[in-house]
Order: sequence, then C-alpha cells, then structure tokens
Amino acid sequence: MINFFIQISLTIIVAYLIGSIPTGYIIVKAKTGEDIRNIGSGSTGATNVKRVLGKKWFFTVMLLDAFKGALPVILATLFVTKGTSIGLAPVLAAIAVIIGHSKPCFLNFKGGKSVASGVGTILALNWQVGLLIAAIWGIITYTTKYVSVGSIIALLLSPLLMYLFKAPIAYVCYCALGAIYIVYLHRENIKRLLSGNENKVR
Repeated sequence: MINFFIQISLTIIVAYLIGSIPTGYIIVKAKTGEDIRNIGSGSTGATNVKRVLGKKWFFTVMLLDAFKGALPVILATLFVTKGTSIGLAPVLAAIAVIIGHSKPCFLNFKGGKSVASGVGTILALNWQVGLLIAAIWGIITYTTKYVSVGSIIALLLSPLLMYLFKAPIAYVCYCALGAIYIVYLHRENIKRLLSGNENKVR
C-alpha cells in the first residue's frame, strides 16, 4: 500500500512538471526574444503563438503540447501497478498535466488553456475518442473560424464520447471535469464571443 501511494504521488508530481514545460513560451522566446505572456491574449498556447510566429509554429506547439499531455498518462498506465483497471493512475496523471499546462510552476503559474494538452490526455486514455475530439475541434474551428468555439464544443462532447465508447467511469468523470475546467479557462473568450469581439482564425 505504501508503495502504491509513492507511485501515485510520483505520478502526480512528474505529470505536473511535464505539463508545466512551457513549449509556446520557449519557442517564442528562442525565435524572437519576446515573452509571449505580454502578447495578444497572454496565453502560452498554440493560438497565441500563431499571432507571433504564424501557422507553422501554431501546429508545432499544438502537437508538442498534445504529446506533453499524452506522455504522463502513458507512463502512468505502464508503470503504476495498482488502480489501472479503474483508470485511477492515468486519470490523476491527466489532471496533473492539464493543471501544469495552465498553471506552470516555471512561469509563475501563468500558462495556456490546456486544450492541446487536454486532447493529448484523451488520446492516451482512449485513442478513438481522442481522434474524434480532434476531428470535431478541426471541423468546428474551420467552419466558425473561432478556435475557442471549436475547443469548448469538442471538449464538452468528450465525456459523452467516452461513455459511448464504454471507457472506464474514471475516464468519463475526468473528461467531464476537464471540460468544465477548460471552459472556465476560456471565460474571457466566452465574454468576447458574446460581445462579438473574439478574434477569428485568419
């Protein structure tokens, strides 16, 4: 039992630290010398990176953040010996990594909105659901021209899709809580959408 608690504690700490790696900040700093937190929305995520470096780096950061989300979940699945049948360790890793991305210890707890890293965690938990979420995000973002709308709708659908794919209940609950958290992180975007001031994808 003590060994299990050590494993769980290490899972949470490692996942949070991996989530805290500020990929967008590092790339923008290396390419321009600027602090991305002082640009646009102030987020370190892919959408804000696009404002500075363009589409190529938008996709680069998005993929890196998705990998960053998936990695701790995969490691937890492979190395934590108990609780894997109900999905406890992978879910705790997923929670820790999206909190790390949005509240990174390396940047005074000011990060991104955890969309790409959140999708990465879902891909690692259930690849079919993860691919569907990514496809829904892409279609809605393309048709509405709003990244925030695509992100919010796709992630709100994630718990339903997890349920339909008969995933463990822990995965369904994680997706529900994660969706609520990410909607909360998009509260300013929602205000701008309602007022007609949200930036469209160019």
